Amino acid sequence: MSGNDPFARLPEVPSFTVTSTSVEDGKAFADPQKSGMFGIPGGQDASPQLSWSGAPAGTKSYAVTIYDPDAPTQSGFWHWTVANIPVGTTSLAEGAGDEKGSGLPSGAIQYRNDGGAARYIGSAPPAGHGQHRYFITVHALDTEDLGVPAEGSPAFVGFNIFSHVLGRATIVATAETPAS
Repeated sequence: MSGNDPFARLPEVPSFTVTSTSVEDGKAFADPQKSGMFGIPGGQDASPQLSWSGAPAGTKSYAVTIYDPDAPTQSGFWHWTVANIPVGTTSLAEGAGDEKGSGLPSGAIQYRNDGGAARYIGSAPPAGHGQHRYFITVHALDTEDLGVPAEGSPAFVGFNIFSHVLGRATIVATAETPAS
């Protein structure tokens, strides 16, 4: 499933740095980032820790998205979407995306994931479907407020990111559920 790049048809923008103590680029998610809600043993639905630096000049806020383009749907699967993260914020603790958004900075909006809850939901590829990729992306934006109400969809947030993005930093995590 190496195709299906979610950024292939978007304009190229400068890259900056994102790191995580929860996952390494190209490596599998640990149990905390898997979905207990979707029945993955050991899954805790804890959003990964993220730190970023080197955003382009003119950045006024950030958005964070976690997207699985390999989900067996026509639209992939949005695991986490957060916007209006203040420009002074350069990290999020592991578990920041709980049901209360307790680890998010004031003013940030956490949107419904494709499971229907406004929180992070962990990886849970269908058994035997193969390895899935999870694009963990920090988007540097030219606006403090993306203008998407809390009931907006992740795809609508993504559409608005497209209009305001100055740069993006991405880690790609993986997950696979063996056939039983």
